[in-house]
Amino acid sequence: MTTIRGALARLWEADDDAAMIQQGETWFTWGQVRVLAESLDAALIGAGCHAGSRIGVVLDNRMESIAAVVALLGNGRTVITLNPMQPVTRLSNDMTGAHPDAVLASAEMWSEPVFRAAAEAGGMIGFAVDGAEVVATTDPALDGTARSNDAVAEPVGVEMFTSGTTGPPKRIPLTWRQLEAALTAVHGHTGAAGPADRKPLTGRVALVTLPIVHIGGLWGVLQNLAEARPFVMLPRFTVEGWCTAVREHQPKIAGLPPAAMRAVISADVPAADLASLRAITAGTTFVNPDLADEFTAKYGIPVLIMYGATEFAGAIAGWTKPMHAQWWAEKRGSVGRAMPGVELRVVGDDGSVRPLGESGRLEVSSSQTGTGKGDWVRTSDLGHVDEDGFLYIDGRADDTIIRGGFKVHPETVAEALRAHDAVLDATVYGRDDERLGKVPVAVVEFLNGSGPVAEDELKAFCRGQLTAYEIPVRIYSVPELPRSVSLKVDRRRLIEMVSEIDEAATAAVPSGR
Repeated sequence: MTTIRGALARLWEADDDAAMIQQGETWFTWGQVRVLAESLDAALIGAGCHAGSRIGVVLDNRMESIAAVVALLGNGRTVITLNPMQPVTRLSNDMTGAHPDAVLASAEMWSEPVFRAAAEAGGMIGFAVDGAEVVATTDPALDGTARSNDAVAEPVGVEMFTSGTTGPPKRIPLTWRQLEAALTAVHGHTGAAGPADRKPLTGRVALVTLPIVHIGGLWGVLQNLAEARPFVMLPRFTVEGWCTAVREHQPKIAGLPPAAMRAVISADVPAADLASLRAITAGTTFVNPDLADEFTAKYGIPVLIMYGATEFAGAIAGWTKPMHAQWWAEKRGSVGRAMPGVELRVVGDDGSVRPLGESGRLEVSSSQTGTGKGDWVRTSDLGHVDEDGFLYIDGRADDTIIRGGFKVHPETVAEALRAHDAVLDATVYGRDDERLGKVPVAVVEFLNGSGPVAEDELKAFCRGQLTAYEIPVRIYSVPELPRSVSLKVDRRRLIEMVSEIDEAATAAVPSGR
């Protein structure tokens, strides 16, 4: 099994002037990353944060985050991911809940009073990290007192914040064993591996398209670091930035979530710009097979769909190019076959195993799940496995909305809307979207005596409490939310009411305009 610490140690065999990370037109060398990683390591050791300590990192898509990952994982510490896409208050609350021993963030983030106050109140050691500089920003506990999580049952490599399927965002502990099992499974699935005969940080350049605070983006970084491969890291996805990287570096495989795939098609990118690509991987959310076929028809590039989750430290099933050539016409709509070392089964509500072809709750057994062989972890997905071992996802067993690969919990959004002075109650559901899979739609009921609040005003109110991807695409208002006899919101009637509002709005638009 590939060990992450062993793979990271090989980076020190690279030349200091070896190009490692490209952002825009700027290349950061291994020497620059190494110096910062070593400075971070020294600063943390000085603060008593040795192997096993838990270190929060505000994971922006920037070189400093990569140096932090190298310094932390390379020396056996635990990375606590903190999401910079959130409003600073929620980010600070997440940090307080995780309570890391130390926190690494930009000087700009440390200038936010609520962020600094949360760290100081929790007695966390703070370091501002920008360029080659590592600057202590908080005084508490810079005394060399040893800090570690030695008491945990199994050492954890990464704690990722993710939206829960039955509640608010939660931390998912990914053990070293899970991460290394996932890396081994991916190499067994794709045939790729570490640089056995290749000098570190040479060879074909990879692309990291997603935010690295998302498991898809972070996994791309970990895989590239483990394979000692140089990579382009986009600060955010744009068609122009992605296509420029593909033209310049001529990769054979690149990742595109469905929304980005649709954007490339809509931009009418010339096929010649993507001529180097032999396959596209996609899997942060549901991938409509019609979209995959449209992309393949336009560019002659197969779309290899993957299936996974944060809890599994990455993908557990997927397509390969040979599999696609043989089976796609017959199995389109499937998310592929289980990866090496992964077992899948489907169970009914009573826990009994369903026969092949029958739909039910999907369960997984693998080292990637953090359990032993023969132990099963139940997912929140409904699916079935056919006689040839292909997995199909039939829906979700909960109301979680997957928007472009990010989980949106309806109750979190509804609570944000209820905080508005004029709102009595709110409910949120997912609406199908061609680009993003599902998007959140909200319906509110106002307090008696409170005049209607404009939709744009409600969205602006949400921006102060929610991450951008959680903000509803539409916010409807109704005189009274429809309810069942148990006083729960009647979802069927609610959707009918929304449809009636849309129809009335369409009818009110003068013809000929």
